[in-house]
Amino acid sequence: MHVFRYAVGLLVALWCGHAVAQVDVDAYIKEDRFEDIKLSPDGEYFAATVPREDRTALVTVRRSSGEITNHFMLTRNTHVFNFDWVSNTRVVLSVAQKFGSVDQPFSTGELFGMDASGGRFDMLGGYRAADLEYAAPTARGIAQNVYLEVNDTLPHDDRGIIVSVTSFGRDLKYSTAERMDVKDGRRSVISRSPVKRATFTTDNAGRVRFVIGAGDDNISKLYYRADNDSDWKLINDEAVTHRGEAALGFSADNTLAYLQVENPQGPDSIVAWNPLSGERKVVLRDAVADPGRILYRIGTQVPVGAMVVSDRPHTLFFDDNSPEARQYRMLEKSMPDEALLITSGTDDGRLLLVHAWSGSNPGQFFLFDTQARKVQSLFIRRQWIDSDTSAQVQAVSLKARDGLPLHGFLTRPRGSEGKALPMVVLPHGGPIGIHDSWDFNDETQMLAAAGYAVLQVNYRGSSNYGRAFLQAGAQEWGKAMQDDVTDATRWAIEQGYADASRVCIYGASYGGYAALMGVAKEPSLYRCAAGYVGVYDLPMRYSRGAAQETRAGENWLRDWMGAPETLAEVSPVNLADRIKVPVFLAAGGEDENAPIAHTKKMAAALKKAGVPVETLYYDSEAHGFYTPEHRRAYYTQLLAFLSKSLGGQPAKAAPAQP
Repeated sequence: MHVFRYAVGLLVALWCGHAVAQVDVDAYIKEDRFEDIKLSPDGEYFAATVPREDRTALVTVRRSSGEITNHFMLTRNTHVFNFDWVSNTRVVLSVAQKFGSVDQPFSTGELFGMDASGGRFDMLGGYRAADLEYAAPTARGIAQNVYLEVNDTLPHDDRGIIVSVTSFGRDLKYSTAERMDVKDGRRSVISRSPVKRATFTTDNAGRVRFVIGAGDDNISKLYYRADNDSDWKLINDEAVTHRGEAALGFSADNTLAYLQVENPQGPDSIVAWNPLSGERKVVLRDAVADPGRILYRIGTQVPVGAMVVSDRPHTLFFDDNSPEARQYRMLEKSMPDEALLITSGTDDGRLLLVHAWSGSNPGQFFLFDTQARKVQSLFIRRQWIDSDTSAQVQAVSLKARDGLPLHGFLTRPRGSEGKALPMVVLPHGGPIGIHDSWDFNDETQMLAAAGYAVLQVNYRGSSNYGRAFLQAGAQEWGKAMQDDVTDATRWAIEQGYADASRVCIYGASYGGYAALMGVAKEPSLYRCAAGYVGVYDLPMRYSRGAAQETRAGENWLRDWMGAPETLAEVSPVNLADRIKVPVFLAAGGEDENAPIAHTKKMAAALKKAGVPVETLYYDSEAHGFYTPEHRRAYYTQLLAFLSKSLGGQPAKAAPAQP
């Protein structure tokens, strides 16, 4: 394995250049050596995503020698979104656009195929197929204004996969399920969807049996059918049942279907449903959190369990005596301080690729030989991070002022007593349907290295805690959602974790909004605030920004944020005169999610109100800063700004360039 590690390290060095690893800045802005790795079905190859400054590549590597046998990489801002082995030698991958460091990747709906043994990669379909010279012959020169999504890799079919196909446009279209040839991109229709924005689910014979989607109203509908020749039957309409249901897959004999089902209160369940009798049985439910990543039997699409993040990630299984459950329990016993996920394995079940990580560990991969019962360390995502000296992350829970249970995470500097610390409150972005979890977080670790405790709270509206918790955030921007952040801050002070006289609030995107609303609503609680690519004028979101480009996006804004005429009173730009502490604002000129006009208008209002304000703008950046120089400058200024109010360590100066 040392050969493979050297090969990947050499490739990354050639692509990314050399960065000086500094404890407080450079170590946290330096890209991972790789992100995801999957083992081919016969175990001959690895496929791995390798991040660069402004794009993500995919490489295939021969396991026995470490030789890099092929690679895929497109232009700036294009990232490998997902990839799967569809045979022993063929990988199918999708790409996404990500315009800033805090942007969620936006899938473009383009699919590519690549052979591990070498040769060029092929575009199998997508909106640029008519223009790109590497489009497959059947797609070349043909305009395909469609979005493609892989629904089934058909493990026993080396040439075919099943994809959903949806036409682009402001008016949402009905989708089709189609079989695609992974060599030449040819497609043939299997079924047409009765609902827009559809995703299909197949059984273990490759028959399309479920479809879920939603129209412009964003109300989900789930349909079922007995086989490819049967009519679709509506089995759940969210408007009627007031719950969402989604199909996960089928039992090995196709007699039971597994559904993830929302509950009126508390987290989601996984239910086994017998389509013939209609009988339903709950097979998995955690007391606190939703099923997260679904666990499948290796080499199949048979669900067997789920990973749940109620505090640290842990696994639950439909059958605690199943082979998969026993494998996980054995591995978890050998690495009790890590979260574990089997990412892939060989068809014969002998070799399993295991990902291990924690709040202090960015992640490493192991190869587990199930016959020899041996675990072999392969590589570490960030060799320059020492998990033994990184800050420790603990799960916390509390109650909001109205009694709603809240969950979050507290990061404290390693070696500190953990009491009466200067603290940074870090509300996550999104805000709806996003949540913080027990993962290695660059910003929290950087802030802890500077001497701060860092508090993250999953306020109402966050995902992971059931439908009722999510819905509780509807139209609560600046209201109950903000109160949850305030209540968590006061809880940390009452528990003695934070020094009440040294607390600042900082966030990105919605987190920037929450930071400015925090100091407007609670002028005596925080000593400073920082907003990164934030949203500060809520009515402006209806006229500027990506969310209003479709009817579904406009409806989302009304449902979750509120009607524009109601939002002025909860817009920080109108509350600058209530803010009494220093503020730091940063934004990018190419940001389409939170246009820079939000930040410039907020800065002007603060200056007019006499509030000390620092700003940092880069015209060439978007929703978060990409380039290492800009990111280094941003975090250097952020740490200096926080140090003035909280007394923590500033960034070390970057070494002089030769």
